[in-house]
Amino acid sequence: MKGLLAATMLMAGLSAPATAQDYRDRPASDELIYFLLPDRFENGDPANDLGGLKGGRLDHGFDPTAKGFFLGGDLKGLTNRLDYIQGMGATAIWLGPIYRNKPVQGPKGEESAGYHGYWITDFTTVDPHFGTEADLKAFIAAAHARGMKVYLDIITNHTADVIRYRECPDTACAYRSRADYPFTRRGGPRGEPINDRFLGDAAEHQTAENYARLSDPRWAYTPYVPKGEERVKKPDWLNDPIYYNNRGDSIFKGESSILGDFVGLDDVMTAHPRVVQGMIDIYGGWIDRFGVDGFRIDTARHVNPEFWQAFVPAMLARAKANGIPNFHIFGEVLDPDAGSLARFTHVDRFPALLDFAFQSAVQKVVAEGAPPSGLTRLFYMDPLYAGGEGVPLQLPTFLGNHDIGRFSTFVRKANPDASDAEQLARVKLAHSMLLLLRGVPTIYSGDEQGFVGDGHDQDAREPLFPSQVAVYNDNRLLGTAATTASANFDTAHPLYRHIAALAKLRAIEPSLRGGVQRVLNADEEPGLFAVARRLPEGNRGPFIDTIIAFNTSSKPLKANVMIDPRIEVTKSLWGNCAQPSAPGTLPVEIEPFGTLVCAGAVAVQ
Repeated sequence: MKGLLAATMLMAGLSAPATAQDYRDRPASDELIYFLLPDRFENGDPANDLGGLKGGRLDHGFDPTAKGFFLGGDLKGLTNRLDYIQGMGATAIWLGPIYRNKPVQGPKGEESAGYHGYWITDFTTVDPHFGTEADLKAFIAAAHARGMKVYLDIITNHTADVIRYRECPDTACAYRSRADYPFTRRGGPRGEPINDRFLGDAAEHQTAENYARLSDPRWAYTPYVPKGEERVKKPDWLNDPIYYNNRGDSIFKGESSILGDFVGLDDVMTAHPRVVQGMIDIYGGWIDRFGVDGFRIDTARHVNPEFWQAFVPAMLARAKANGIPNFHIFGEVLDPDAGSLARFTHVDRFPALLDFAFQSAVQKVVAEGAPPSGLTRLFYMDPLYAGGEGVPLQLPTFLGNHDIGRFSTFVRKANPDASDAEQLARVKLAHSMLLLLRGVPTIYSGDEQGFVGDGHDQDAREPLFPSQVAVYNDNRLLGTAATTASANFDTAHPLYRHIAALAKLRAIEPSLRGGVQRVLNADEEPGLFAVARRLPEGNRGPFIDTIIAFNTSSKPLKANVMIDPRIEVTKSLWGNCAQPSAPGTLPVEIEPFGTLVCAGAVAVQ
């Protein structure tokens, strides 16, 4: 009787998903994010495919047969497909950059287009290839009406490649260090070197007037803007080379990581007070005008910490002033080490970061067959984040993305002789970890349709609408006989259904969103990995823990999971849960690459 009563009470404690009216009250940890590049999702208006430009593909950037050019996706198409995204359980959409880009750039014969959105020229408006500002407002309004949040992808580190250097106008320019080419004040043969704190001492950091004294054209390289592009950037202050570091291409080591051009893109001098305020004005304006709910920050590690220490609080304040109390800011720091990521929450003071450490650990365990004990170190590092072990609840976790590649690709490359059924089972297990372990699960568009790319970057950016790109269409997908040559919005796809079912469980079980996590068991060979997630005292009713167990091996698993000895009854939330066999012991049976979720409670008198 005690067990039945406890189970009844336990189920009564489940809360309903948030409604459209209270979406802004949800903390960041409650969300399930769907990430997409607008050009690669759905084409709702073929009239904007050329972006209002004339000429050939090297003028307007549109070529539906080439993976490195615009394929035609836009904001209207995205709005038309909100049913599909919400049906998967997503509560927030991370929108790849939608600002006006340089349509085409690159060396002759190697050109590609700004379809991805990271080559901005006009930071103030929507790229015409994606539609209009009215289209963006309509999309955001439609998402908000459904209780879904919208996060914009933003860039402050660089602009499109416009500035040239007279010393190497037609070739890549090697990085020139501050040691060999120090920043200088005006006057004299080179002026007085001032290398401290990137651009000078504390006094030099206080006023834009002092920075103007650093504009000696003889420092590092001599920048110039090609004829016809003198006013291509907006706001207009971005057209002045004084607001760029002009030191040549970064080698992604030492000072060049912050001061060098990112693969040739114009590196903004983010230590300059005019730039700091300018970027605050730009992106604060997007909050004011469109009421967005958060920012993903591109190339965050390549900007000096002092910039973020000013920018992040300003954005949070701007959002709060617009009635957005849970504005989610997360930076991109491509590093698989949790300790390195945690540093950016202390020094740069980011509230959250994309969890590359999670991605790396799950890839090793699930795709590559490493022992699940490797996951233990990942979560052991959680208290290193500024604010303690509760902060990782806000870290967007993910399995793959548009830069590093798709998780299904990692699985297939690591297990080339495995059957399609096994490869699919591994991918489903990874998504189970993504949606049930701590963090904010982030689904990369196309993963739910079993997309398997050829690699990273452009090879992992297939459209969901029918593709004409041959190197996409010859890929063998998982869980379907379809190819990317046809539309892939199949709500019956096994991965879509798997994600949707897990999302529903996550939505109704609060501990799977806000419960602090501890590791229970972790085998030293493929097999058992188990954790417990627990809500703070006073918020869990009869709950003690939600117990989550995974089998990372290709064989059925029978084992005992170590649980809180106070748990006397369990309820099956995913799979079939046994009752504790003794205080502190829960026997589990899990199929190959399977998952088990049990709610554990004390008996109620």
